[in-house]
Amino acid sequence: MGTREFTDGAYRYVEGVSQYSGGVAALDGYDIVRVRFHRPVPLVGGFAQIERHLGEAGRPRAALCACELRSPAPFTEAGFRAFNDHYVETLDRWGIFRDGLNPVARSNVCPAIGGSPEPVFHAFSYTRPVTGGGRSFVVAGSGEAPEGQANYRDHIVRRGDTSEEGLREKARFVLSAMEARLAALGFAWDDTTATQVYT
Repeated sequence: MGTREFTDGAYRYVEGVSQYSGGVAALDGYDIVRVRFHRPVPLVGGFAQIERHLGEAGRPRAALCACELRSPAPFTEAGFRAFNDHYVETLDRWGIFRDGLNPVARSNVCPAIGGSPEPVFHAFSYTRPVTGGGRSFVVAGSGEAPEGQANYRDHIVRRGDTSEEGLREKARFVLSAMEARLAALGFAWDDTTATQVYT
């Protein structure tokens, strides 16, 4: 699992798939700020609000390093591709998505209660200059399927198995993915200040 520096954004990232990276860590002299929307905002409006916030903070669009999304329901494979194409299009226009590489970490959760009828932004993170810094990070969310396969459905760990052992194996897979991403960024669970757990 390799990492690259995205110097325009002042962070390094774990190489992932085209729609998101495995996680990000601020470069020396920077830290990561998380901003949560008061109410969820649809993607187009969310990107506009992020751009405005970054401008007011004196940061370039390239400083965007992580997005937390909420969707109404799991996507079909075709729906997920279309959604990702739309999402990555803005990152490409902003000069963040380059040469097929996306440095921005992402999670995308489908709430069982209080969801939205369309995909929305819940929160985002960006880098800012500080004295010292370089110890803040965000690890991307993960489902119980390996990245980079032709599709997710055929590779889900214990697909459809909600037995105690099935859930245990799914959890082990996800925790292992999180630990690998943490390690690639040079961190461990002891460095973690907050987690979001979802099933």
